[in-house]
Amino acid sequence: MKKLIFLAMNMMLAATAFSQKQTYDIVTYTTPKDWTEKQADGNISYAKIDGGSWAQIAIYQHRNSEGDIQADFDKDWNELVATGKTISAPEKTEPKTAEGFSVMSGSAVWQYNGANVATILTVYTNQKICIALLCNSTAMPYLKEYQKLIGSLDINAGDAAATPVIAATESNTSTQSNTTTTTDKGSVSIVGLWIDYMLETNGNYINGQPQYTAGYLRKEYLFNADGTYIFRNKQWLTKTKDITFIYESGTYEVKGDQLTITPKNGKSGFWEKAATTKGWGKMLKASDHKLEKTTYSFEIKYFSASDSYSLNLVAGKPTERDSGRFNAANDPYVFHYNLRKLESLVDNPPGFKTGFENK
Repeated sequence: MKKLIFLAMNMMLAATAFSQKQTYDIVTYTTPKDWTEKQADGNISYAKIDGGSWAQIAIYQHRNSEGDIQADFDKDWNELVATGKTISAPEKTEPKTAEGFSVMSGSAVWQYNGANVATILTVYTNQKICIALLCNSTAMPYLKEYQKLIGSLDINAGDAAATPVIAATESNTSTQSNTTTTTDKGSVSIVGLWIDYMLETNGNYINGQPQYTAGYLRKEYLFNADGTYIFRNKQWLTKTKDITFIYESGTYEVKGDQLTITPKNGKSGFWEKAATTKGWGKMLKASDHKLEKTTYSFEIKYFSASDSYSLNLVAGKPTERDSGRFNAANDPYVFHYNLRKLESLVDNPPGFKTGFENK
């Protein structure tokens, strides 16, 4: 067991006000006294409400590292904090290292129901795995409780390993032999969830950091082992008044470095926005969605520094699914998707079923 002898925000406070030691995923810590515990898919959280003041502390399951503390922090900040909020870029601490782990914290303030909420994100990484802790608080005493929890934290790194990707093996080659390709790490299957998630920015930078709005653009392919696929694209942008949603399903086939996608069904439309970026208003209108069979040249690249995979689809032209508007000028029609090992962040409109709904 590795005992981290440093803590975020350069503070070390005694944990005498806490109740008992508990283990979650790869961490052991002292739980906050008289806080309400809740376990969810992918995290455990503790909440405290005192009249009009409240706070929540969450510990997230470990994931594969991007290979760098800065990259790990930015990824978690974008996915755990910035999504769905109007919040400034975080003020970050300098990374500190001890016993093979680096730690970085960042904080920012945003508003919820008219109240200022202070958010602190703390990320630990050993360049193979990382784990994040998050605190949202409306009052300073709660932040001290968070610091106490951080001070009690043990990371059991020996119990963790990088999450393997789906790959063809002797046991599954017969059913997936036409879905694999070769990378620097060996034979890897295209089966899985491949995503292109982007946060909307307002075009401004502070200390070199982009300023995010509450908006986002999310598109993804889910390639199933039976040769079927689902494509979804959700756009919630502050610069537009409506939500755009595109859905498509069909079959795919891999031959060498060629990937052919043949859609069978597809829908698209526009919805009113609700009070939050996760909500849906009423449907405004359906839109024509052209079903376009496309053959791509493709490759899957492995990045050892972050232990991650990228699916590159080369179409040579815009496509109905991938478009082409958000790609760099030097590769306008090469579409990049990253293998995601967590659940999808794309949610469907009310009453819309694809068989791949988030729970």
